Amino acid sequence: MNNRNCNYNTLEDLQAKKDELNVKIRQSNETIAKLWSDLFVAKKANTKGEFVTSIISKSITAFDAFMLVRKLMMQYGHFFGKKRSSRR
Repeated sequence: MNNRNCNYNTLEDLQAKKDELNVKIRQSNETIAKLWSDLFVAKKANTKGEFVTSIISKSITAFDAFMLVRKLMMQYGHFFGKKRSSRR
């Protein structure tokens, strides 16, 4: 399947190959879009316990992200125009 050695004799041959490749690209894009959306779909909790666990997990993640950003801004905030605090 070495497509680089294909000889196209007419513009119609070239246009047909272009159309064929466009169809393959469109199919690949649709497959990637479906996989991407499936990757980020939130899973529904089946029971109340799973629901509570999910909320706690998301809360801890949000708090952790907040603390990370706060720590980075304290250490490297001067890169973003914030003056370094004399408090440590």
